Amino acid sequence: MRALVTGGAGFIGSHLVDRLAGDDGEVVVVDNLARGSTANLSGALASGRCELIECDVSDPRVGRLMMARSPDVVFHLAAQIDVRASVSDPVHDARVNVDGTVAVLDAARRAGVAQFVLASSVAIYGVTPTLPVTESAPTEPLSPYAASKLAGEIYLNQAGRLHGLPGTVLCFGNVYGPRQDAAGEAGVVAIFADALLNGRPSMVFGDGGNIRDYVYVADVVDALVRAGSQPGDGTRFNIGTGIGTSDLTLHGAVAEAVGIAQAPEFAPARPGDLRAMTLDATVAAQRLGWTPRTGLDEGLARTVAWARLQASVPDRG
Repeated sequence: MRALVTGGAGFIGSHLVDRLAGDDGEVVVVDNLARGSTANLSGALASGRCELIECDVSDPRVGRLMMARSPDVVFHLAAQIDVRASVSDPVHDARVNVDGTVAVLDAARRAGVAQFVLASSVAIYGVTPTLPVTESAPTEPLSPYAASKLAGEIYLNQAGRLHGLPGTVLCFGNVYGPRQDAAGEAGVVAIFADALLNGRPSMVFGDGGNIRDYVYVADVVDALVRAGSQPGDGTRFNIGTGIGTSDLTLHGAVAEAVGIAQAPEFAPARPGDLRAMTLDATVAAQRLGWTPRTGLDEGLARTVAWARLQASVPDRG
C-alpha cells in the first residue's frame, strides 16, 4: 500500500505510520510539526519506508506531492484539535480544519486516489438523548471545532458525489495511549499520568462524574487500516468501546497504574463540557470487521509505562 498521511508525525498519525511501514507499505507523511514530532517517526524513518514532508496541508506542494507520489490511500488526520482555541479563534480553526481538508480532498481527487479516510470526532454529535450514540443520531456541534470537523465530512461526501472520490469517515471516541502530549489540549489520560508521575496535583473538573468512551490508539490504528483497505461510500463509522468511564474512575485507574494513592483536586466545571458520551461501534463491526481489543486497564498500563520512560521516574509498583 502506498499511503499519504497528513498529521502523520502526531499522536495517532505516527502510530498509523508505524503500522503501515511495518506492513511493508510506502508512506509519505505531511506534517507542519506544529504539534507533531520527528521523534515520533524515528522508527518509520529509519526503516526507509517513510518520507517526511514538512509543510502545511494547505500548501500547494501537497497537490504536487500527491500527483508525484500517487498514493493508493490518503489518511487525513491533520487538524486543529483544541476546542477552546476554536472558540477563541474560530477563523484559524476553520482555516486548518475546513480549508485544509478541502485542499487535501481536491489534491486527492486530482491525483486519482482510490480511498480517502477522514478522521473525525465524537464532538460532532453534541448532546444526545440516548447512549451509546449511533451514526444515525442528529449532529449538533457545540463548538467551532466540532462544526469544522462536521464540515470536513460534508465536503468529503460532496467530493464523492461530484467527482467519485471514494471516502470513509471515522468518528473517534477519546483516544489515548503512548505519545499523547500532556501539554495543552491533550487527552485526560496523558494529563493525569504526567501529573501523577511528576508529583504534581491532578485536577478533575466539576464533580468528577463526566463520562467518556476511552479507546486505545492501537485499536484506532486498526480501524484506520481497515477503512483504508477498501473504497468507501462516505459512510461514517463510530470508533469507540461503548463503555463509559467517569473522570473519577479514570483518575483512580491511572493512579493505580502509576502505583500511587493520590486523590485529585477539584476545579469548577468547565462551561460546555458534555456530561456523558459513549459510541456504538456496531456498524464498524459489521462492515469493517473492527472491534476494540484493548481493555482500559491494559491500555493504561502501556500508556503509563511509556510516560514513565519520558519522565525517567522509577516504577513504584
